Amino acid sequence: MGKPHLLFLAHRIPYPPDKGDKIRSWNILKHLTQRFDIHLGAFVDDPDDRRHEAFLQTMCEDVCLLDLEGGMKRLPRILSGLKDDKPLSVALWEDPHMRDFVNRTIDGGGVDHVFVFSGQMAPYVLKHVNRRRLIMMDFVDIDSDKFRQYAEEAGWPKSMLYRREATLLAQFEKQVSRAVDVSLFVSQAEADLFRRYAGSYGHTVHALDNGVDLDFFDPEAGFAAMTLSGSPSLVMTGAMDYRPNVDAALWTIDEILPLVKRDCPGATFTIVGGKPPAELLAHDGTDGVRVTGRVEDVRPWIAAADISIAPIRIARGVQNKVLEAMAMARPTIATPQAFSGIHARAGTDLMVAESAEDIASDIVWLTQHPDARRTLGRAGRDRMLAGYSWDHQMQELDRIIDRHDAGLKREAA
Repeated sequence: MGKPHLLFLAHRIPYPPDKGDKIRSWNILKHLTQRFDIHLGAFVDDPDDRRHEAFLQTMCEDVCLLDLEGGMKRLPRILSGLKDDKPLSVALWEDPHMRDFVNRTIDGGGVDHVFVFSGQMAPYVLKHVNRRRLIMMDFVDIDSDKFRQYAEEAGWPKSMLYRREATLLAQFEKQVSRAVDVSLFVSQAEADLFRRYAGSYGHTVHALDNGVDLDFFDPEAGFAAMTLSGSPSLVMTGAMDYRPNVDAALWTIDEILPLVKRDCPGATFTIVGGKPPAELLAHDGTDGVRVTGRVEDVRPWIAAADISIAPIRIARGVQNKVLEAMAMARPTIATPQAFSGIHARAGTDLMVAESAEDIASDIVWLTQHPDARRTLGRAGRDRMLAGYSWDHQMQELDRIIDRHDAGLKREAA
């Protein structure tokens, strides 16, 4: 007897796992292929990722990858979203070809399970909700709250647009959660917060933590060694076309690094991640700042740094950059926003500080106490080993699937 069939939808091609959401979607997809024959539908926002289509076809029953239009081609969807009072971050992913693929796959029969990754893809399956098919929605984060934070930080007119998006997304998230069978979030804190939104549907809300590839992100793994100049050498990793990361990097350059340099004039700050905007690139090579752009392997950069920092001020969910740095046994300093949702001990497994002054003070202290740096790094690695393997997280996903699948079968009997 063959495996049951599952439709997997993602707002971004889940391979390669080179940024936060793709790390999560890839590990979930990879695990689900062990239980199901997969029908994959996803959008491609980076033309270079097209080269991975053949690999995904070896894993899946069939694959539908559509290019995500950019620039002025997005204008009709934006105008449609404004006219119809839709969240723009949902309207931008509307595509008749994806809708046809989903309808054809489900209406053809044989699909008993649907896994939707990210709220942008939820509208494609809402018409197919019934009590004979298990539909799982991985919201990952509460996007509406992220836009609420954006609105608080931005000036007019962006604040108005972000506030609109936050309001409409909150309504949309509640609508989706009440239609699907399972709603997943990246941390217990996110799940608990959403349960307050979901009301009587809170029993379908679950936390599914992120993991980290502990064999890959291992300080003893076979990657090319490198050195970074400066004492201390600070590193921050992440996709640099993501606004919270850009905000964190600029905050470090403008406020944190100058405070560190008062006591440690040789301090350097390396920003590692693809697609840095012009406002970051303008700092490359000045005052100890280096902006690398995309690198093939972040591990040498993390390993070479004295301290990894995650000075995120606008955040939802779990920061993979923190998990990866801890797995690499690098002493890590995170803001409370970047620490949120991570099962670790502040002050023992990593350091947590909120203000620029406190972050700078922790950096200086760790620089002056190399034994404490090593101890903190080892403790971070041990914490990741104790509970952050992807296998550990996927066991929880299996329990969630089995529980809700059994419930649907009892209702149908």
